[in-house]
Amino acid sequence: MSTSAPTDRAPELALPITDPELEQRLRARLAIVEERLAGYTRSRSPFVTEAATHLMQAGGKRFRPLLVLLAAECGPNKLADEVITAACVVELTHLASLYHDDVMDEALVRRGEDSANARFDNHVAILTGDFLFARSSELTAELGPDAVRIQAATFAKLVEGQILEGVAPAEGVDPVDHHLEVLAGKTGVLIATSALYGALFAGADKEIQDALVAYGDIVGVAFQLSDDILDIASDESGKTPGTDLREGVPTLPVLFVRRANDPGDARLLELLDGDLSDDAALAECVALLRAHPALAEARAYVQARAEEAKAALAPLPEGPVRTALEAFADIVAVRSV
Repeated sequence: MSTSAPTDRAPELALPITDPELEQRLRARLAIVEERLAGYTRSRSPFVTEAATHLMQAGGKRFRPLLVLLAAECGPNKLADEVITAACVVELTHLASLYHDDVMDEALVRRGEDSANARFDNHVAILTGDFLFARSSELTAELGPDAVRIQAATFAKLVEGQILEGVAPAEGVDPVDHHLEVLAGKTGVLIATSALYGALFAGADKEIQDALVAYGDIVGVAFQLSDDILDIASDESGKTPGTDLREGVPTLPVLFVRRANDPGDARLLELLDGDLSDDAALAECVALLRAHPALAEARAYVQARAEEAKAALAPLPEGPVRTALEAFADIVAVRSV
């Protein structure tokens, strides 16, 4: 395929880039990724193409492919075509996981549109996810045996995280640790692999690769934990406060409340264990959580992880790439405040 960038697109960047030259280069490279993704989601069957392109056409930040491209800036071969291929691999893997995730969650909406399972049905959504995973595997094979090994390990951990999300913690396992393990699988691992792919295929040093993997693991989980906090604390997150509470989704503040097992939390625990479909009950539960020390504890935890992610970047040279990655970690921390 041609590597010339389309000239009619100006993709939005999901990472804070302040260097104009770097921003222009990333926009051009991301446009190539977008063009190729459109090709890789096509099938001989118009119906399969419609299903496979449904979520991609609904939008998305393309954070993972952008991270591949940004991490590649750390190596001497930042414009290598393998970097573009790797960016497509991680986005196809991410898209595929969303199809399966929506079936598991019985979701009706994704990215402001009908979810695939709502528009088609569960069988089509699951098989479409499989189709996209197959496409990502085809591309991974083009990148060689190291990429195949990395992708297989990534996929295994991602699926494991999705499975663990639906089961209770094993006996003797702290529910908070279980929650963190779920997020490390569902989110952290693919973000870490995105950073690794960029550095690897651009020829960056092993020390740089390891630093970016550590950063991706930490910041990916921290980003999801900040969502836990926003579900309770924010009135501007785009969804009704307490949506996760109402759906019974475990979140860090709630897990901290339960772990404390304070007799003074009797009313809050009663609400959490009860039916939150009633708006008044949900509003009371949200209000109690907003005033609870567990919310501040959760915020402090996320902010500490953001600082840890920034510290992992120490082997990267000072410059616009490291600045952008540090700024994103700061954004994660700010989201939880």
